[in-house]
Amino acid sequence: MVVLHVPSDFIDCDFAISSLSPSYWYEGRCLQSGVGVARRRHRLKLPRTSISEAIAHGLMQQLTKNDCYSREGKMYGILLVELPNGEQRVLKAFSGLLNGCSVVEGWVPPIPGRDEVALESARTLAQLDAIKQELFTLKQLTERQQYETLSDEFEQQLQAMSDRHRHCKHQRQEKRQQIYNTLTKEALTIALEQLDEESRQQGIERRQIKRQQNAVLQPLQHLIAGTDARINELKQQRKALSRQLQAQMQATYSLTNFSGRSLSLQQLMPGGSPTGTGDCCAPKLLHYAATHNLKPLAMAEFWWGASSVNQDKIQGEFYGACAERCQPLMGFLLSGLKPISIPNRDFYITTPLLLNTLTHLRKSNVFESNEFPGFSPIKEEIPIIYEDEWLIAVNKPAGLLSVPGRYRDRQDSVLSRLRHLLPDGMALASVHRLDQETSGILLLARDRQTHRQISQQFQQRQVHKVYEAILSGAVTVEQGKIELPLWGDPENRPYQKVDWQHGKPSLTHFQVMAREQDYTRVEFTPLTGRTHQLRVHAADARGLGVTILGDRLYGCCAVTSRLHLHARELRFEHPQSEKTLHLQAITPF
Repeated sequence: MVVLHVPSDFIDCDFAISSLSPSYWYEGRCLQSGVGVARRRHRLKLPRTSISEAIAHGLMQQLTKNDCYSREGKMYGILLVELPNGEQRVLKAFSGLLNGCSVVEGWVPPIPGRDEVALESARTLAQLDAIKQELFTLKQLTERQQYETLSDEFEQQLQAMSDRHRHCKHQRQEKRQQIYNTLTKEALTIALEQLDEESRQQGIERRQIKRQQNAVLQPLQHLIAGTDARINELKQQRKALSRQLQAQMQATYSLTNFSGRSLSLQQLMPGGSPTGTGDCCAPKLLHYAATHNLKPLAMAEFWWGASSVNQDKIQGEFYGACAERCQPLMGFLLSGLKPISIPNRDFYITTPLLLNTLTHLRKSNVFESNEFPGFSPIKEEIPIIYEDEWLIAVNKPAGLLSVPGRYRDRQDSVLSRLRHLLPDGMALASVHRLDQETSGILLLARDRQTHRQISQQFQQRQVHKVYEAILSGAVTVEQGKIELPLWGDPENRPYQKVDWQHGKPSLTHFQVMAREQDYTRVEFTPLTGRTHQLRVHAADARGLGVTILGDRLYGCCAVTSRLHLHARELRFEHPQSEKTLHLQAITPF
């Protein structure tokens, strides 16, 4: 079975990289011990680089040609490795089963141990699938919607009746006051009895509707309650079956690292592990490399197919090691792997263009060697398009954060690089931000006063911004404006959506620049600066209804290397010279 692929199966031989710095680190800590040496925890790392991402994009293009890969959503991964003779090859893997199969021609096979529990695993998985289907049917119970509809109708009916009765009661109170003043004796008694009778009839009306409500809704309530009880019972069965299967797999699954040491999942995770641990891409790829004397250079994992159940995975997006299944294994799997050394070898794939780029960077000394011992990641240069003693403006490359993120694997950014490279870098502060996937002009201030003054111009909408984008389809109108309220759901970050109740106003002017085959080149001028404003205004049907090319978050399925959105122009008043600065950065696509 062919498992090793040459890189040219996925990328052209003249492939040009967009960044030499890793965009993500697969990392972990593992206990190492030796004779007479105290046990220590070593930090181990493997990068995801532009080249591994490009290989993954090449694999995505292959996946689009076969419908079998889109029937079910799952993680896929590639591992760039080096053979003992120095040649480079690519391994590819899928998580779990692919259309019910664990072994597929051309893909890395499962970790040993699955075969030993294959029959029991198939039986248990069939039971779990049956439970899943029954749960889905029970949750889609039509009586639930019927109950909600009828309940709402009765509530509206009761509310209308209550309003009417309240009005009638007020009228009766006024009539009582009148007849007390105008009638006496028998006439007064008859009039009061009539009013009391009207009140009693309204009470009877209310009780009749209540009885009707109970007669209609109680049977539905009992049915739904029984269904919910069955759902809870099925969930308990599913949990018990999953634990039983996982216990069997933990005892039989055996992982091997680059030190040649093998341990079972039960030994690696004695406290237990979630279902599917050991079946993910990263463990499969690293185990295979370790057992076949292959040296890992870079790895990349991505989601392909339908979105995941909780909608947190998007087709074509890259993801790191999952916290529950893969991350706890990373330290062990990477143990014995020697740190990658750049200075004495050609970095990953030795194409002429890449070698020229490396030579230039080495001459420029654009290195940072403190990531961890033995590794020197190369940082690409950031073009500076304007600089004085108060301001600095750069042309941010796509894929690089504007400012460092919250977590350690998201510290690489324009701000952190400039702080490292410039003598006064620590005083720098970003005045505004661009999305990680967006390229173009990013403005930074070199002192607090300038930062405050420029920030006020942004807040007061005195800064003129122009973006250029390629949309993934045809736009029928030539120009116009888009005005929609945008809101970021805290349960589904960073996704933004149009929300007329909670959203903040956003306004964008647009102008079609050109139509190129099936695509449309558009100039955007945002008057507000909401998160993902242009991306939502392009993708939403109430805007242009066409996603920006490469915007997978908002539904673009085209396989492309980047988001085609560029901050092209920035015009504002310099806070010190009071002259108008008009900055421009050529659109790279």
